[in-house]
Amino acid sequence: MSHSHGPTRRFERPSQRPADVRPLMALGQNGVDYEHRVDFARLREYRLSRAKAALEASDCGAFLLFDFYNIRYTTQTWIGGALGDKMIRYALLIRDHEPILWDFGSAVKHHKLFSDWVPEENYRPGFLGFKGAVAPEGGADLMKTAVAEIKSLLQAAGLADAPVGLDIVEPPFLFELQRQGIRIADAQQHMLDARVIKNQDEIALLNQAAAMVDGVYQDIVDVLKPGVRENEIVALANKRLYEYGSDQVEAINAISGERCNPHPHNFTDRIIRPGDQAFFDIIHSFNGYRTCYYRTFGVGWATESQNDAYKQAREWMDAALDAIKPGVGSDDVARVLPKAEDFGFDNELAAFGLQFAHGLGLGLHERPIISRLNSLRDPVELRPGMVFAMETYCPASDGISAARIEEEVVVTEYGTEVLTKFPAQDLFIANEY
Repeated sequence: MSHSHGPTRRFERPSQRPADVRPLMALGQNGVDYEHRVDFARLREYRLSRAKAALEASDCGAFLLFDFYNIRYTTQTWIGGALGDKMIRYALLIRDHEPILWDFGSAVKHHKLFSDWVPEENYRPGFLGFKGAVAPEGGADLMKTAVAEIKSLLQAAGLADAPVGLDIVEPPFLFELQRQGIRIADAQQHMLDARVIKNQDEIALLNQAAAMVDGVYQDIVDVLKPGVRENEIVALANKRLYEYGSDQVEAINAISGERCNPHPHNFTDRIIRPGDQAFFDIIHSFNGYRTCYYRTFGVGWATESQNDAYKQAREWMDAALDAIKPGVGSDDVARVLPKAEDFGFDNELAAFGLQFAHGLGLGLHERPIISRLNSLRDPVELRPGMVFAMETYCPASDGISAARIEEEVVVTEYGTEVLTKFPAQDLFIANEY
């Protein structure tokens, strides 16, 4: 039986930061008069200017946005996650105009009282039927009326003949746009390009969100003992995150024992046992900015097989982090990741999501996406201001255990900064026997 040792598991990767450069900071969450913290006015101005620049660079006369994160990016509004997939909130960004938002019920009144960075008349009530719960061909004519209003706004701006960019859309709404003669283009590519470079306030919020998860992992380690169930860990993490100030806990994966291999991406009521390997992924947001943050633990002790799997996952992670530099291509990073066949899969599509990186911001999966599936054929240049989560996974030779590691990375002028601080250089043994 192999045990990890306290001092070695607390060693972390050396920073690439030059001596004369200040580290990225995760200061207090409240606004104060004695420190420069997140400047939300600067954040709002930055995001809207990026969206407007993306529109100007496109062939579109306007962007019509249903993606919850694009709506927040352009209108600086948020009404909670329950309506995020209902397709009833939408925003219109017209060239040389401020955004117009159609929102749900009393949220419009609230925006007018508390969100004066959009002209008051640009907050409008809207409802399109809860993804078909109100039939689009019904007497209310909700979609017909909504499209007619959008069309009149485009005509008033002299853009009736220009394409309208859409990010996501319900088929009946798309059909109604086409029936009323509006030409459609793709806005999602332009909006994701706008969102890919984070300013200092976005990075500060991402750092604060990661700091919250640092603390939650300490809470998990304290209770990760035989007899606790996966769902109890999930409940603990949710409670602590909302106490810290999270505005949305999107998901928490809790996976232990024989459930580690293959990786199910969920949690159950399984009772954790002595000697289990257990890994967790904590996905939440603070002021909209998300985490995706895996850590793996041994429960009481670790076997040689479990330690070997963790060591391999860490080597793959360190190789990827060493490859990340401003100016390099995402294909250069992808090439150092293991091939699908190296960890038991037939091809890269079958293995996708286990050895890859994905952008983090208002959305969980933004640009860049780095993997052997897509990056070798379609590389992008890594640039300062990109933020993404780098993930590795290695199944153990015992056939049931596995190691999962994830580090959130900021690309800087000098290299990278890692936001995820809970120890992960060696397999961390919780409550060692």
